Amino acid sequence: MRTLAVLPVKRFGAAKQRLVGRLAPAGRAALGEAMLADVLAASSAAAGLESVVVVSAEPLVADRARSARAEVVPDAHETGQSPAALAGIEHARAAGAERVLLLPGDTPLVTAHELDALLARSQTDGLAAAIVPDRHGTGTNGLLLSPPDALWPSFGPESRARHVAAARAAALPWTVRPTPGLAHDVDTPDDLDALVDALATAPPDRARHTRRALAELGLAGAGVALVASAEGPS
Repeated sequence: MRTLAVLPVKRFGAAKQRLVGRLAPAGRAALGEAMLADVLAASSAAAGLESVVVVSAEPLVADRARSARAEVVPDAHETGQSPAALAGIEHARAAGAERVLLLPGDTPLVTAHELDALLARSQTDGLAAAIVPDRHGTGTNGLLLSPPDALWPSFGPESRARHVAAARAAALPWTVRPTPGLAHDVDTPDDLDALVDALATAPPDRARHTRRALAELGLAGAGVALVASAEGPS
């Protein structure tokens, strides 16, 4: 089944505003770029994804995407994650995709293996929608749709409930499918602390760009910082 990943990504300068008290603008941009690099690495390596599409108005995002051999769709209006996701869906439909996997660019713990397992199981189960919750269980950190326009994406606070309600209203076969590597996105200082804690116990080859960025920003625990230093430059 032809499946494309779609990553809507804000401009680095506009992203992570709730981290203002913890990170300067340059630090937020560096962390955002590092997390995106890890998500691109995982999605590009997933055998079940034919290609990866990044929707953004940020030139640095476009550069990073192209270096990972991802396609770039300009986010002409910059009106939010859901409209950007819709632009990616339209691109995927025009390219003949049968499914899309909508992913945030700030879930650096995700692995190619997890993405392939999500894709394979959803196809076996004949699902039109698989909703991947965040660590709180209320947001959506992954949305797999077959066909690509099976649901209208509605990201943001309490999005899991909206996506479940939309799937039920459309009488679609759906499920909520927790996926550990997609549980941790970073919007708030608490999210950032939770990610640092998760990295401290994660395999050392996981999220290497994000590890390094956190170490350089002085935010990582000692174990994370040591792993980042030992890995050397990418």
